[in-house]
Amino acid sequence: MKSKKISKNFFLISFLPAIAYWYLESNHAPYIAVTGGLLLACVELGLEKVFIGHLHTISKFNFLLIAILGGLSFLDNEGIWFKLQPFFTGLGIGGFLFYKVFKGKGLLYEMMESIGNNRTLPPEDIMRVFERHVAIFFILYGIFMGFLAVSWSTGHWVFFKTLGFYLVAGIFLVIEIVLLRFKIRSWDERRRQEIISRF
Repeated sequence: MKSKKISKNFFLISFLPAIAYWYLESNHAPYIAVTGGLLLACVELGLEKVFIGHLHTISKFNFLLIAILGGLSFLDNEGIWFKLQPFFTGLGIGGFLFYKVFKGKGLLYEMMESIGNNRTLPPEDIMRVFERHVAIFFILYGIFMGFLAVSWSTGHWVFFKTLGFYLVAGIFLVIEIVLLRFKIRSWDERRRQEIISRF
């Protein structure tokens, strides 16, 4: 239980490199801002390993992106590469979710099967639609973040990289949960009618 709580806290602080970059960029050259972001990303990864005991796959993926893009920004003395990290993360997560749905039940349904009672799970086809929507959300948000990195200020970028993401994702999830409940209710009603029609 404690490990899950710590895990959530680390998820909430995973945007510290972006905040460090935004602060340093307003006062220093791009290569200094990138260096600060890279150092905080390393510290964050180390703390996750110490407090949780392992590194999540998404943490490794994000760190690898930050290291590669940060390195390009450092060499080029141009921060645009560092700011493209959410763009590639969104495309990567969305593409992976689409791949899992295409190859089988989907990642979310497989996770639910592994931790829950199969009798209480929503229908597989409904969850596949939900997972496709989640994949589309990550891809579109990644594209949006790429647009912000290129065309808008670092202040706008860091807002949508941090709090803005949680606000937009929260609204998306509320809408999806309402739709999911409606679809499950309709599915239950159809199943009930099929059972009645047999007698």
